[in-house]
Amino acid sequence: MNDLSGFDVVMVCCSSSKQAHFWQRRLEKCRGSVLPKNCIVLSVEEDWRGGAGNALGTLYAFQKASALAQKLYSRDIMAELIAGSISVGLYHTAGKGTRLAPLPGSENNNKPGVKLPATISLEGKSVPMTILEAVIKQTGCYAKSRAGRLSVFWGDQVFIPTAPAEYTVTHHADILCSLGPMPSEEVWKEKGMDKYGLIAQNNAGNAAQVEKVQHSTAVQLLASLGEIQAVGVSLGSFSVSHQLLSALLEEFAPELRAKEGKLDSDPHLWMPMTLEKASYQQIMAQKGIDAQTSGAHFDRIAAMMAKFNAANASCKLRLFGAVDVGQGVCWWDYGQLRLFQANTLMMTKNTKEADLMRSFLGMPEGTRQSDCTITNTNVDDMSCISSSAVGAEGGVAGFVRSSVLSNVRCNYIEAEGCVLINVTADRIIAKPGSIIYNYTHSDAEGSGETVSTADGDVIVGVFAEDGSQTIIRSHLDTDGGKVWDGAVHGNALSFSGVYDANAEACPTKLQDLIACAHDSLWQRVSARPLTPSKKLKTSEESH
Repeated sequence: MNDLSGFDVVMVCCSSSKQAHFWQRRLEKCRGSVLPKNCIVLSVEEDWRGGAGNALGTLYAFQKASALAQKLYSRDIMAELIAGSISVGLYHTAGKGTRLAPLPGSENNNKPGVKLPATISLEGKSVPMTILEAVIKQTGCYAKSRAGRLSVFWGDQVFIPTAPAEYTVTHHADILCSLGPMPSEEVWKEKGMDKYGLIAQNNAGNAAQVEKVQHSTAVQLLASLGEIQAVGVSLGSFSVSHQLLSALLEEFAPELRAKEGKLDSDPHLWMPMTLEKASYQQIMAQKGIDAQTSGAHFDRIAAMMAKFNAANASCKLRLFGAVDVGQGVCWWDYGQLRLFQANTLMMTKNTKEADLMRSFLGMPEGTRQSDCTITNTNVDDMSCISSSAVGAEGGVAGFVRSSVLSNVRCNYIEAEGCVLINVTADRIIAKPGSIIYNYTHSDAEGSGETVSTADGDVIVGVFAEDGSQTIIRSHLDTDGGKVWDGAVHGNALSFSGVYDANAEACPTKLQDLIACAHDSLWQRVSARPLTPSKKLKTSEESH
């Protein structure tokens, strides 16, 4: 799980040219830490009005990244794939991250740059690990089996498979899923399988995909697959052979040249490739797509596959298969605010999954504290603290209970059931369920020396290139996607307003500026003498 294995080439698809520049530089520095030492990094912008969808987006990003490889390294990526001499991993990070708001705004719209409670070494310096770096680190375990293939992953989901990651490739396209025996209709309902994209596998090892259907409908739609041996929830991540990749690039060349259209891999590639036409039209009708439109797309894919099969008749690979990640897979989704909080707080639990998470995020075995200075602060056995300095001599003792702290510096703290990441302040009082993220707090802001939250509160800082910080508040019960355009929780800006204000922000410059702001504040705060006027009561004593 923590071996430094990975893809020979890493491609990153970003929302802007400045983000692409940031990840190019950042990941190049990660070689030998998160990436293999000889890995080539190719970070590109998806400059496609309205978004390409993850199918066209994959093809477009591969084309742009291949052109960048030729420019930077005089490397022909497709030729090397055909030769089977390299493996390529492509990571989708584009998107606003509305349901994770306000955290992506705090990273100046750099959604994959949202920090996790862990650190990595970059050029000999410890820095916070980002979600994308965690995803790249974890998915590298599939590289060894995928020479000559393009692998595609989502940049906000980390999963630890319980099934072996090394496998023998048998299909032109394969997709990660958690397979189990075909359940009864009752179990299907109990597990809520009608809410997910599903992969079904027959006795011959061939697979098909259906999406959000009842048990009876799934059986009907999959009749052409034959006897179903296993079925499971799809993780969405897939890989394709160089042959299929070439065919897709050729078929969709008109869309790629014009940068027009929007196609996703599940409904527009895998389902029309693996289902009967009537079954495909039935599923697409549930999405509001009329039979004529879905039928025309089905026919287009069928014609492409007929040509593909004729050209690759001698190839032993079959069309579409499943790669089982295991029934007990650990799947940590950081794409929503509540999931970010819940998955981060998992580190405080006494479970096997929590043990795996702490190990994956670099917490030394047998302890829940790493690279910390803890003074005059009572820390329970559940909390996880890394790269932090909390507490000061004199005054009353603070406490940390069932919380996760990373890169936190303060003279006094009361934290219970909360997540604090990259926070610098004199005093912190954080109530259960709260998140404080990327935030500096001083009495110069006119709110005293204490940053405090109520239950479930979320506070982040958004820095501008002039060094100013805008405070944005939210709550665990607030879905950023539903209130995106409205100013909530007393904020002067809506989440969309923050996104617009960050439009020209340069993550590369701001990364250094934010680090300096935290260091500068901590120099001032930590140097202050703890005078009697500062020996304030705890929040419990003040009530």
